[in-house]
Amino acid sequence: MTPEAVLVELLDRIGAHPDATIVISAHELSTWPGAAVRAMKSQGLLTKARPATNTVCLECERECIMPVHVLPDKAREPEAFVVCDKRSDINRISVPVARLEQWRASADSVTSLLAGLLGLHRSGGGTDAARWEVGMLKGTKHSSHLVLIADGRLTLSLAGHSIALADVLTFEGNAFKVDRRTLTRLADQPVAGAGDVESAEQRRERLKKRVQAVKAKGTKGFLKAVAKEEGISDSRLKQLLKDNTKPTKPGSRW
Repeated sequence: MTPEAVLVELLDRIGAHPDATIVISAHELSTWPGAAVRAMKSQGLLTKARPATNTVCLECERECIMPVHVLPDKAREPEAFVVCDKRSDINRISVPVARLEQWRASADSVTSLLAGLLGLHRSGGGTDAARWEVGMLKGTKHSSHLVLIADGRLTLSLAGHSIALADVLTFEGNAFKVDRRTLTRLADQPVAGAGDVESAEQRRERLKKRVQAVKAKGTKGFLKAVAKEEGISDSRLKQLLKDNTKPTKPGSRW
């Protein structure tokens, strides 16, 4: 399989799973292109999962799925084995611990990958059972909430548009990349009445929350830091933060 084919298969499996989370054995990963697997791990698409508690017994042709027993040993690698209860001539069968290694991939890890590639700040986890907020994507004319949706497949929603994730997330060289140009174009061409388009009030509230979060971390020059994230000047940020619908309390300041 090519790295591109592996990525498509992984995204399809995540999108099709009821809770948008899958577990992949180390053995299966060993059959995938090494460069793609290394990128998945280093960029956070795959994270280490708990070792498998069941495994296929390869002692005979039946290949039964059996529970794994592990004997911890501080001096050396733990000993893992299964106990056959199907045949009288077989009892305890050793299992290489490496066979129990598993990796986890989910819509949440995909969302974090996208946010990192686009330089966006996630506002939280999944907004409901099938939607994950990636962040606010700025176009040249408009801004829009970028949302990952898992509903049989993984798609991105922004400014009233929907696009398959596999169409904009690719593997190039030794890393994953996202087609920011396509997403920016969609953000700049919002569909009339699209719920993901950010209004002036929504932008103000988002910026207020972001400033508060950066300030709470003890960041010096927090206004300047947020302004840099937004690609605007400090003075413009202060203008956007000002709520003209409410009187400003004397002496209040950020």
